[in-house]
Amino acid sequence: MELNLDGGEVSIDTGIGFLDHMLTALGVHGGLGLKLKASGDLMVDGHHTAEDVGIVLGLAFKEALGDKSGIMRYGSAYIPMDEALGFCALDISGRPFLVFNAEFTNERVGEFDTCLTEEFMRAFAFNAGITLHLRSEYGKNDHHKIEALFKALAYALKAAVQKNTTGEAISTKGKL
Repeated sequence: MELNLDGGEVSIDTGIGFLDHMLTALGVHGGLGLKLKASGDLMVDGHHTAEDVGIVLGLAFKEALGDKSGIMRYGSAYIPMDEALGFCALDISGRPFLVFNAEFTNERVGEFDTCLTEEFMRAFAFNAGITLHLRSEYGKNDHHKIEALFKALAYALKAAVQKNTTGEAISTKGKL
């Protein structure tokens, strides 16, 4: 995997078409350069691949952010996707946490198990050191609900990694 917070090419191949679609949306809408190639035990299911991609992406974010000085730190976004509305609020604090409030009516979207949305987000948040809150406000189509969450994450991350005016860590402790 290659990650560039300043943008660049987005090329994703996990072997799970819908996950590729979601990660492409994350890269494009987050203004990221993101190249990722994953192979896993898809003959079993997509769990390990989705979780491992979340882990690796989280670790790459953590490394790319360094000591986190100079970033805005917080980000949030509401994203509509047809009849669905997704919300994300996050804090790049170094204190990982996930609040995930979304229910899906279908077991799968394509070859992607909808329950893996939460697994991916948890792996990403905990390995990046991000406090992450995601909520599907409403919607009927699981594809749209999940895509709204990934795009809300993208826009919230984009806001949080923007440079602040002081170049310092935004923290009463002076560091994150």
